[in-house]
Amino acid sequence: MGHVVVVGAGQAGSSCVAKLRNSGFEGEITLIGAETAPPYQRPPLSKGYLLGEMTLERMYLRPESFYAENGIELILGAEVSGVDAGAKTVTVAGRDLKYDDLVLTTGSAPRRLPASIGGELDGVYTVRTLDDVNAMEPEFADGKRVLIIGGGYIGLEAAAVAAKKGVSVTLVEMADRILQRVAAPETSDFFRALHRAHGVEIVEGVGLDRLTGDGRVSGAVLSDGRTLDVDFAIVGVGIVPEIGLAEMAGCVIDNGISTDAEGRTSVDGIWAAGDCASFPYRGGRIRLESVPNAIDQAEIVAQNIMGVGKEYVAKPWFWSDQYDVKLQIAGLNVGYDTVVTRAGDKPGDASFWYFKGDELLAVDAANEPRSYMVGKRLIEAGKSPDKAAVADPAVVLKTLL
Repeated sequence: MGHVVVVGAGQAGSSCVAKLRNSGFEGEITLIGAETAPPYQRPPLSKGYLLGEMTLERMYLRPESFYAENGIELILGAEVSGVDAGAKTVTVAGRDLKYDDLVLTTGSAPRRLPASIGGELDGVYTVRTLDDVNAMEPEFADGKRVLIIGGGYIGLEAAAVAAKKGVSVTLVEMADRILQRVAAPETSDFFRALHRAHGVEIVEGVGLDRLTGDGRVSGAVLSDGRTLDVDFAIVGVGIVPEIGLAEMAGCVIDNGISTDAEGRTSVDGIWAAGDCASFPYRGGRIRLESVPNAIDQAEIVAQNIMGVGKEYVAKPWFWSDQYDVKLQIAGLNVGYDTVVTRAGDKPGDASFWYFKGDELLAVDAANEPRSYMVGKRLIEAGKSPDKAAVADPAVVLKTLL
Protein backbone atom coordinates (compact mmCIF):
# COMPACT_ATOMS: atom_id res chain seq x y z
CA MET A 1 0.00 0.00 0.00
CA GLY A 2 3.02 2.29 0.35
CA HIS A 3 3.85 5.14 2.72
CA VAL A 4 1.89 8.42 2.85
CA VAL A 5 3.71 11.33 4.52
CA VAL A 6 1.58 14.37 5.42
CA VAL A 7 3.40 17.60 6.29
CA GLY A 8 1.36 20.05 8.36
CA ALA A 9 -0.57 18.86 11.40
CA GLY A 10 -3.51 21.24 11.29
CA GLN A 11 -7.12 20.73 10.25
CA ALA A 12 -6.26 19.53 6.73
CA GLY A 13 -3.44 17.21 7.79
CA SER A 14 -5.45 15.60 10.57
CA SER A 15 -8.47 15.18 8.26
CA CYS A 16 -6.33 13.57 5.55
CA VAL A 17 -4.73 10.91 7.77
CA ALA A 18 -8.04 10.06 9.47
CA LYS A 19 -9.79 9.69 6.11
CA LEU A 20 -7.02 7.41 4.80
CA ARG A 21 -7.41 5.03 7.74
CA ASN A 22 -11.22 5.22 7.79
CA SER A 23 -11.25 4.39 4.07
CA GLY A 24 -9.23 1.22 4.59
CA PHE A 25 -5.72 2.40 3.70
CA GLU A 26 -3.37 -0.22 5.18
CA GLY A 27 0.03 1.30 4.38
CA GLU A 28 2.24 3.45 6.57
CA ILE A 29 1.08 6.95 7.49
CA THR A 30 3.26 9.68 8.99
CA LEU A 31 1.91 13.09 10.06
CA ILE A 32 4.50 15.81 10.73
CA GLY A 33 3.76 19.04 12.61
CA ALA A 34 5.95 22.00 13.51
CA GLU A 35 4.01 22.68 16.71
CA THR A 36 4.37 20.56 19.85
CA ALA A 37 0.62 20.19 20.44
CA PRO A 38 -1.33 17.48 18.59
CA PRO A 39 -3.63 18.77 15.80
CA TYR A 40 -6.13 21.31 17.18
CA GLN A 41 -8.84 23.69 15.98
CA ARG A 42 -7.53 27.18 15.23
CA PRO A 43 -10.72 29.30 15.18
CA PRO A 44 -11.33 29.11 18.98
CA LEU A 45 -7.79 30.40 19.64
CA SER A 46 -8.83 34.01 19.10
CA LYS A 47 -12.25 33.49 20.71
CA GLY A 48 -13.14 30.87 23.35
CA TYR A 49 -9.58 29.86 24.24
CA LEU A 50 -8.34 33.44 24.66
CA LEU A 51 -11.43 34.24 26.76
CA GLY A 52 -10.65 31.25 28.98
CA GLU A 53 -13.93 29.54 28.03
CA MET A 54 -12.32 26.57 26.26
CA THR A 55 -9.49 24.27 27.36
CA LEU A 56 -6.71 23.07 25.05
CA GLU A 57 -7.90 19.45 25.24
CA ARG A 58 -11.34 20.51 24.00
CA MET A 59 -9.68 22.05 20.96
CA TYR A 60 -7.92 18.83 19.92
CA LEU A 61 -9.36 17.65 16.61
CA ARG A 62 -9.07 14.03 17.76
CA PRO A 63 -7.99 12.50 21.07
CA GLU A 64 -4.21 12.33 21.29
CA SER A 65 -4.47 8.53 21.49
CA PHE A 66 -6.27 8.37 18.09
CA TYR A 67 -3.04 8.51 16.10
CA ALA A 68 -1.21 5.65 17.83
CA GLU A 69 -4.39 3.54 17.94
CA ASN A 70 -4.71 3.93 14.17
CA GLY A 71 -1.07 3.24 13.38
CA ILE A 72 -0.33 6.84 12.41
CA GLU A 73 3.16 8.02 13.33
CA LEU A 74 2.84 11.56 14.72
CA ILE A 75 6.05 13.61 14.63
CA LEU A 76 5.49 16.89 16.50
CA GLY A 77 7.68 19.91 17.18
CA ALA A 78 9.66 19.19 14.02
CA GLU A 79 10.24 21.23 10.86
CA VAL A 80 10.72 19.45 7.56
CA SER A 81 14.08 20.76 6.32
CA GLY A 82 14.15 19.17 2.86
CA VAL A 83 12.09 17.53 0.11
CA ASP A 84 13.69 15.52 -2.67
CA ALA A 85 10.96 14.85 -5.24
CA GLY A 86 13.27 12.67 -7.36
CA ALA A 87 14.25 10.35 -4.52
CA LYS A 88 10.78 10.74 -2.94
CA THR A 89 12.15 11.60 0.50
CA VAL A 90 11.50 14.26 3.12
CA THR A 91 14.10 15.19 5.73
CA VAL A 92 12.80 15.79 9.25
CA ALA A 93 14.66 15.80 12.59
CA GLY A 94 17.74 14.28 10.94
CA ARG A 95 15.79 11.41 9.33
CA ASP A 96 15.15 10.85 5.63
CA LEU A 97 11.63 9.45 5.27
CA LYS A 98 10.84 7.65 2.01
CA TYR A 99 7.32 8.34 0.72
CA ASP A 100 5.10 7.00 -2.03
CA ASP A 101 2.70 9.94 -1.68
CA LEU A 102 3.46 13.27 -0.02
CA VAL A 103 0.60 15.57 1.04
CA LEU A 104 1.43 19.21 1.76
CA THR A 105 -1.05 20.65 4.26
CA THR A 106 1.35 23.36 5.36
CA GLY A 107 -1.33 26.02 5.89
CA SER A 108 -0.47 29.68 6.06
CA ALA A 109 1.52 32.17 8.11
CA PRO A 110 0.49 35.61 9.35
CA ARG A 111 1.97 38.66 7.67
CA ARG A 112 4.23 40.45 10.14
CA LEU A 113 5.21 44.09 10.44
CA PRO A 114 8.75 44.89 9.24
CA ALA A 115 11.36 45.31 11.99
CA SER A 116 12.03 48.79 10.56
CA ILE A 117 8.64 50.01 11.86
CA GLY A 118 8.76 48.21 15.19
CA GLY A 119 7.46 44.79 14.17
CA GLU A 120 10.02 42.97 16.32
CA LEU A 121 9.44 44.89 19.57
CA ASP A 122 8.27 42.86 22.57
CA GLY A 123 4.53 43.13 23.10
CA VAL A 124 3.72 42.88 19.37
CA TYR A 125 1.69 39.77 18.56
CA THR A 126 0.06 37.86 15.71
CA VAL A 127 -2.87 35.46 16.13
CA ARG A 128 -2.13 32.15 14.46
CA THR A 129 -0.79 29.45 16.76
CA LEU A 130 -1.29 28.20 20.29
CA ASP A 131 2.09 29.69 21.23
CA ASP A 132 1.01 33.09 19.84
CA VAL A 133 -2.14 33.13 21.95
CA ASN A 134 -0.48 31.75 25.10
CA ALA A 135 2.14 34.50 24.81
CA MET A 136 -0.40 37.33 24.50
CA GLU A 137 -3.01 36.06 26.97
CA PRO A 138 -1.45 37.70 30.09
CA GLU A 139 -1.63 41.10 28.32
CA PHE A 140 -5.45 41.06 28.34
CA ALA A 141 -5.88 42.82 31.69
CA ASP A 142 -8.49 45.38 32.71
CA GLY A 143 -7.38 48.93 31.90
CA LYS A 144 -4.56 48.04 29.50
CA ARG A 145 -4.40 49.70 26.07
CA VAL A 146 -4.08 47.69 22.87
CA LEU A 147 -3.58 48.83 19.30
CA ILE A 148 -4.97 46.41 16.72
CA ILE A 149 -3.55 46.85 13.22
CA GLY A 150 -5.96 45.57 10.56
CA GLY A 151 -9.74 45.59 10.36
CA GLY A 152 -10.34 42.13 8.89
CA TYR A 153 -12.05 39.31 10.78
CA ILE A 154 -8.95 38.37 12.82
CA GLY A 155 -8.47 41.96 14.00
CA LEU A 156 -12.16 42.39 14.81
CA GLU A 157 -12.32 39.10 16.73
CA ALA A 158 -9.27 40.12 18.78
CA ALA A 159 -10.89 43.51 19.42
CA ALA A 160 -14.04 41.81 20.70
CA VAL A 161 -12.11 39.62 23.15
CA ALA A 162 -10.01 42.56 24.35
CA ALA A 163 -13.08 44.75 24.91
CA LYS A 164 -14.82 41.94 26.81
CA LYS A 165 -11.77 41.70 29.10
CA GLY A 166 -11.80 45.41 29.90
CA VAL A 167 -8.92 46.37 27.62
CA SER A 168 -9.07 49.81 25.97
CA VAL A 169 -9.05 49.08 22.22
CA THR A 170 -8.01 51.20 19.24
CA LEU A 171 -8.22 49.49 15.84
CA VAL A 172 -6.66 51.07 12.75
CA GLU A 173 -7.52 50.06 9.20
CA MET A 174 -5.55 51.54 6.31
CA ALA A 175 -8.37 50.97 3.79
CA ASP A 176 -11.42 53.25 3.67
CA ARG A 177 -13.41 50.83 5.82
CA ILE A 178 -13.06 47.70 7.93
CA LEU A 179 -13.65 44.41 6.07
CA GLN A 180 -13.17 46.23 2.76
CA ARG A 181 -11.41 43.29 1.09
CA VAL A 182 -13.98 40.68 2.10
CA ALA A 183 -17.40 42.27 2.61
CA ALA A 184 -19.88 44.88 1.40
CA PRO A 185 -20.18 48.33 3.01
CA GLU A 186 -23.42 47.12 4.65
CA THR A 187 -21.58 44.37 6.53
CA SER A 188 -18.79 46.81 7.44
CA ASP A 189 -21.38 49.26 8.81
CA PHE A 190 -22.99 46.50 10.90
CA PHE A 191 -19.71 45.50 12.56
CA ARG A 192 -18.43 49.07 12.98
CA ALA A 193 -21.59 49.95 14.93
CA LEU A 194 -21.32 46.73 16.97
CA HIS A 195 -17.72 47.46 18.02
CA ARG A 196 -18.34 51.12 18.76
CA ALA A 197 -21.26 50.08 20.99
CA HIS A 198 -18.72 48.05 22.99
CA GLY A 199 -16.33 50.99 23.35
CA VAL A 200 -13.84 50.09 20.61
CA GLU A 201 -12.30 53.05 18.79
CA ILE A 202 -12.19 52.28 15.05
CA VAL A 203 -9.99 54.49 12.87
CA GLU A 204 -10.44 53.94 9.11
CA GLY A 205 -8.46 55.29 6.17
CA VAL A 206 -5.42 55.64 8.42
CA GLY A 207 -2.37 53.38 8.44
CA LEU A 208 0.35 52.69 10.95
CA ASP A 209 3.51 54.73 10.38
CA ARG A 210 5.49 52.92 13.11
CA LEU A 211 5.40 51.38 16.55
CA THR A 212 7.70 52.99 19.11
CA GLY A 213 9.37 51.79 22.28
CA ASP A 214 12.71 50.86 23.82
CA GLY A 215 12.82 47.07 23.41
CA ARG A 216 9.10 46.85 24.14
CA VAL A 217 6.24 48.61 22.37
CA SER A 218 4.97 51.65 24.26
CA GLY A 219 3.48 53.81 21.54
CA ALA A 220 2.42 54.17 17.93
CA VAL A 221 2.56 56.88 15.29
CA LEU A 222 -0.28 56.74 12.75
CA SER A 223 -0.01 57.83 9.12
CA ASP A 224 -2.00 61.02 9.88
CA GLY A 225 0.63 62.04 12.48
CA ARG A 226 -1.47 61.09 15.49
CA THR A 227 0.39 59.40 18.38
CA LEU A 228 -1.00 56.79 20.79
CA ASP A 229 0.23 55.29 24.06
CA VAL A 230 -0.14 51.49 23.91
CA ASP A 231 0.69 48.59 26.24
CA PHE A 232 0.66 45.96 23.50
CA ALA A 233 -0.24 45.55 19.82
CA ILE A 234 -1.89 42.86 17.71
CA VAL A 235 -1.17 42.60 13.99
CA GLY A 236 -4.01 41.23 11.84
CA VAL A 237 -3.04 42.15 8.30
CA GLY A 238 -3.70 38.85 6.55
CA ILE A 239 -1.98 35.54 5.98
CA VAL A 240 0.22 34.10 3.24
CA PRO A 241 0.28 30.46 2.09
CA GLU A 242 3.25 28.38 3.30
CA ILE A 243 4.82 27.33 -0.02
CA GLY A 244 8.50 26.85 0.87
CA LEU A 245 8.52 23.04 0.75
CA ALA A 246 6.46 23.01 -2.45
CA GLU A 247 8.97 25.37 -4.08
CA MET A 248 11.83 23.13 -2.89
CA ALA A 249 10.09 20.16 -4.52
CA GLY A 250 9.61 22.05 -7.81
CA CYS A 251 5.80 22.40 -7.63
CA VAL A 252 4.08 25.10 -9.69
CA ILE A 253 3.03 28.03 -7.46
CA ASP A 254 -0.01 30.15 -8.37
CA ASN A 255 -1.45 32.05 -5.37
CA GLY A 256 -0.45 29.05 -3.27
CA ILE A 257 0.50 25.52 -4.32
CA SER A 258 -1.25 24.92 -7.63
CA THR A 259 -3.28 21.68 -7.78
CA ASP A 260 -5.68 20.06 -10.21
CA ALA A 261 -9.30 19.32 -9.26
CA GLU A 262 -8.23 16.09 -7.54
CA GLY A 263 -5.56 17.78 -5.40
CA ARG A 264 -2.43 16.76 -7.36
CA THR A 265 0.40 19.24 -7.70
CA SER A 266 2.53 19.51 -10.85
CA VAL A 267 5.06 17.06 -9.29
CA ASP A 268 4.41 13.32 -9.40
CA GLY A 269 3.39 11.87 -6.03
CA ILE A 270 2.87 15.24 -4.32
CA TRP A 271 -0.59 16.55 -3.32
CA ALA A 272 -1.76 19.67 -1.48
CA ALA A 273 -4.84 20.71 0.49
CA GLY A 274 -6.07 23.47 2.79
CA ASP A 275 -4.99 27.12 3.13
CA CYS A 276 -1.79 26.53 1.14
CA ALA A 277 -3.47 25.09 -2.00
CA SER A 278 -5.02 26.86 -4.99
CA PHE A 279 -7.39 24.85 -7.15
CA PRO A 280 -9.77 25.14 -10.14
CA TYR A 281 -13.08 26.90 -9.40
CA ARG A 282 -15.73 28.05 -11.90
CA GLY A 283 -13.30 28.54 -14.77
CA GLY A 284 -10.63 30.24 -12.67
CA ARG A 285 -8.47 29.36 -9.64
CA ILE A 286 -9.02 30.17 -5.99
CA ARG A 287 -7.44 29.53 -2.63
CA LEU A 288 -9.81 29.30 0.34
CA GLU A 289 -8.79 30.09 3.91
CA SER A 290 -11.44 28.21 5.86
CA VAL A 291 -11.93 25.17 8.08
CA PRO A 292 -14.60 23.50 5.88
CA ASN A 293 -12.33 23.81 2.82
CA ALA A 294 -9.38 22.32 4.72
CA ILE A 295 -11.44 19.30 5.81
CA ASP A 296 -13.25 18.63 2.53
CA GLN A 297 -10.23 19.11 0.29
CA ALA A 298 -7.96 16.95 2.47
CA GLU A 299 -10.53 14.13 2.56
CA ILE A 300 -10.81 14.22 -1.25
CA VAL A 301 -7.01 13.98 -1.52
CA ALA A 302 -7.02 10.96 0.83
CA GLN A 303 -9.63 9.23 -1.36
CA ASN A 304 -7.71 10.07 -4.53
CA ILE A 305 -4.46 8.65 -3.12
CA MET A 306 -6.48 5.42 -2.91
CA GLY A 307 -7.50 5.76 -6.57
CA VAL A 308 -11.07 7.03 -6.25
CA GLY A 309 -10.52 9.80 -8.84
CA LYS A 310 -12.92 12.32 -7.29
CA GLU A 311 -12.91 16.03 -8.14
CA TYR A 312 -13.18 18.59 -5.34
CA VAL A 313 -16.19 20.89 -5.76
CA ALA A 314 -15.84 23.71 -3.24
CA LYS A 315 -18.91 24.90 -1.32
CA PRO A 316 -17.42 27.99 0.33
CA TRP A 317 -18.65 28.94 3.80
CA PHE A 318 -17.08 30.81 6.69
CA TRP A 319 -17.97 32.17 10.11
CA SER A 320 -16.88 34.74 12.68
CA ASP A 321 -17.86 35.22 16.33
CA GLN A 322 -17.76 38.75 17.80
CA TYR A 323 -19.42 39.54 21.15
CA ASP A 324 -22.85 37.89 20.99
CA VAL A 325 -22.99 38.01 17.17
CA LYS A 326 -22.40 34.91 15.06
CA LEU A 327 -21.71 35.85 11.45
CA GLN A 328 -22.19 33.01 8.96
CA ILE A 329 -21.13 33.49 5.34
CA ALA A 330 -22.23 31.30 2.43
CA GLY A 331 -20.72 31.58 -1.05
CA LEU A 332 -18.13 33.97 -2.49
CA ASN A 333 -19.11 37.58 -3.15
CA VAL A 334 -16.45 38.27 -5.83
CA GLY A 335 -17.93 40.37 -8.64
CA TYR A 336 -21.16 41.43 -6.89
CA ASP A 337 -22.94 44.60 -8.06
CA THR A 338 -25.93 44.77 -5.66
CA VAL A 339 -26.44 44.05 -1.96
CA VAL A 340 -29.94 43.44 -0.62
CA THR A 341 -30.40 43.86 3.14
CA ARG A 342 -32.97 41.72 4.96
CA ALA A 343 -33.93 42.71 8.50
CA GLY A 344 -33.59 39.96 11.07
CA ASP A 345 -36.17 38.44 13.41
CA LYS A 346 -34.73 40.43 16.33
CA PRO A 347 -33.90 44.15 16.21
CA GLY A 348 -30.33 44.70 15.06
CA ASP A 349 -29.93 41.28 13.43
CA ALA A 350 -29.69 41.25 9.63
CA SER A 351 -28.51 39.43 6.54
CA PHE A 352 -26.85 40.87 3.47
CA TRP A 353 -27.44 39.14 0.10
CA TYR A 354 -24.91 39.68 -2.71
CA PHE A 355 -26.09 39.61 -6.33
CA LYS A 356 -24.37 39.91 -9.68
CA GLY A 357 -27.21 40.96 -11.93
CA ASP A 358 -29.97 38.56 -10.86
CA GLU A 359 -27.56 35.81 -9.72
CA LEU A 360 -27.18 35.23 -5.98
CA LEU A 361 -23.46 34.91 -5.13
CA ALA A 362 -23.23 35.03 -1.33
CA VAL A 363 -24.99 35.79 1.95
CA ASP A 364 -23.58 37.38 5.12
CA ALA A 365 -25.95 36.44 7.97
CA ALA A 366 -25.48 38.14 11.36
CA ASN A 367 -27.39 36.16 14.01
CA GLU A 368 -29.65 34.98 11.17
CA PRO A 369 -29.06 31.21 10.86
CA ARG A 370 -32.18 30.72 8.73
CA SER A 371 -31.03 33.28 6.16
CA TYR A 372 -27.68 31.53 6.10
CA MET A 373 -29.16 28.06 5.59
CA VAL A 374 -31.60 29.19 2.89
CA GLY A 375 -28.91 31.24 1.12
CA LYS A 376 -26.43 28.35 1.25
CA ARG A 377 -28.97 25.91 -0.23
CA LEU A 378 -29.88 28.34 -3.00
CA ILE A 379 -26.23 29.01 -3.92
CA GLU A 380 -25.31 25.31 -3.91
CA ALA A 381 -28.33 24.54 -6.12
CA GLY A 382 -27.44 27.37 -8.49
CA LYS A 383 -30.79 29.12 -7.84
CA SER A 384 -31.37 32.82 -7.30
CA PRO A 385 -34.34 34.33 -5.45
CA ASP A 386 -36.22 37.50 -6.37
CA LYS A 387 -34.47 40.51 -4.83
CA ALA A 388 -37.71 42.19 -3.74
CA ALA A 389 -38.78 38.99 -1.99
CA VAL A 390 -35.46 38.81 -0.14
CA ALA A 391 -35.82 42.41 1.04
CA ASP A 392 -39.44 41.93 2.24
CA PRO A 393 -39.47 40.67 5.86
CA ALA A 394 -43.09 39.53 5.34
CA VAL A 395 -41.89 36.90 2.84
CA VAL A 396 -41.18 33.62 4.64
CA LEU A 397 -37.60 32.62 3.90
CA LYS A 398 -38.41 28.97 3.13
CA THR A 399 -40.62 30.02 0.22
CA LEU A 400 -37.49 31.36 -1.52
CA LEU A 401 -36.36 27.76 -1.98
